[in-house]
This record gives sequence, C-alpha cells and structure tokens, in this order.
Amino acid sequence: MGTGAIGLSSFPHHLYAGEIKKHAYDRVILGNTGIEVSRMAMGTGTSGWNGSSNQTRKLGIRGLSDLLRNGYDSGITFFETADQYGSHPHIREALKKVPREKVVILTKTVANTADEMKEGLDRFRKELGTDYIDIILLHALQAGNWNVQKKGVMEVLSQAREDGIIKAHGVSCHSLMAMETAADESWAQVMLSRYNLGEAMMDGSLAEIRKLLESYHEKGKGVIQMKVFGAGKLINKMDECLQFSLGHSCIDSFTIGVEQAEQLADLQKRIPAASVRG
Repeated sequence: MGTGAIGLSSFPHHLYAGEIKKHAYDRVILGNTGIEVSRMAMGTGTSGWNGSSNQTRKLGIRGLSDLLRNGYDSGITFFETADQYGSHPHIREALKKVPREKVVILTKTVANTADEMKEGLDRFRKELGTDYIDIILLHALQAGNWNVQKKGVMEVLSQAREDGIIKAHGVSCHSLMAMETAADESWAQVMLSRYNLGEAMMDGSLAEIRKLLESYHEKGKGVIQMKVFGAGKLINKMDECLQFSLGHSCIDSFTIGVEQAEQLADLQKRIPAASVRG
C-alpha cells in the first residue's frame, strides 16, 4: 500500500458519509458534455486486452449481453467497453433488446493515426450495431505528449463529434504525466482515471490523483473512476472502496467490471448503504 493510502482497518467513514443515499442507477451528467449516465457503468473489460476480457472469455456473447440487459433493467444505462476488450459484439447483442437511445456507450481506441481512427469509427459502429457512439476515449495513454503524438486521431474524433457520429471524446490515462497533460488539454472532455483508497494500480499518490480529478471537474470535464476495487486487490474492503468513491464530488460516475448477476445485485445493495455509512 502506498504512503498516502488510507488505512483500511480504520477507514474514516464519517468523512465520506453523505446525507442522501446514492444508487447505481442515479442519473448524473458527465461534466459539461450534457451526456446523462447512470452513476455506475457496466464494465466489460476486466483483465481485458488483446481482444478479450474476463467477461467475454467467461460469459460469451449470450451471457454478457444478458448481464448487460440485467443491468439496464435495474436502471444502469452506461456500458463501458474498448476495442481491446473484444466486447463490441456482446453490446450489439444486448442492443437487440435495449433501446439504443436509452443507453450511453463508451468505447476506447489505440489508434495512432488519422487513417486508423477513420477505420476504427466505421468498424466500431458495425461491431456495436449502432449509427453513433456516445463517447470515445484514447486508450491507456502513458506519454506526457500524447496530445502531440495523437494529433491526427484527435482531429478525426473532433470532426466525428461535429458530424454527430460521436457525442464526446476524451482520454483514459495510465501515467501521471498523461493525466497532467489531460488537465490542461481542452480537447479532453471526458476523463477515465484509476483511483481508489488503497492506491492499487494507480498512477500516482492519492493526493496527486485527487488534485488532478478536482482540476478536471472544475474545468467541466466529465470524470469517470476506474479500478474502484484496485483490480481485485481491495475486494475484501468493498464497502470502504464504494464509500470512498461515492464521497468524492469530483467523481461523476464509476465503472465496475461485473461478471455475474449475483455480483450486480450485491453492488446495488452495497452502494446505497455505503453512501451514508457514518
């Protein structure tokens, strides 16, 4: 555990307790994007890379699409995916029984050139079975000058937003340098950031990341938290992790990679209880 991590054995519940219960299905707006999402997103990329994830490997198209529809039926209308997770077809299957306009789809790209992004836009929409994508993020950024390296990709996504092909663009950062660049980059409308009370799988200390998230939020950027449970390292402290997330006004929404309907039901009970625990 990092130096700035919160002691899990004596978590200061009172510092993060709210007066009103929060739920997975609460409606929130991502920064200044105007995009309304559920407080919790259904993540589809646990241990995801190279075209697969726990969800796609364990559940298959039928199983994951059923799980996504289960989430939708309980008010969770935010689906989080990525080209690298291989879960686009699974969302496509879910959309056969879920109204497209009722859900927000966030995906990510590792494109490095304008041509790669143009191809990706067409392919992503075919794989997802939709004419438009709500949010596309540049995936797993590490370089501090990503806004120079990815200039062509950014320009394609800016045009796609003007053309109504996407509604917002942003970044998913995997280094402190990349996060710092995102704070001052006006192009980045939505931020997906690794953050949790144990500093597990994070890109800096609690103080450093919190300062950046607050900066994002103050500038009107939509803030989405990932690694709520530290990629499973903090799973034995779920209630504390959830309360920590819910207690931050600078976090609009968070994504959790649910793998079973039972896990989803459990989270839906834990979230309101955690939000007011004193």
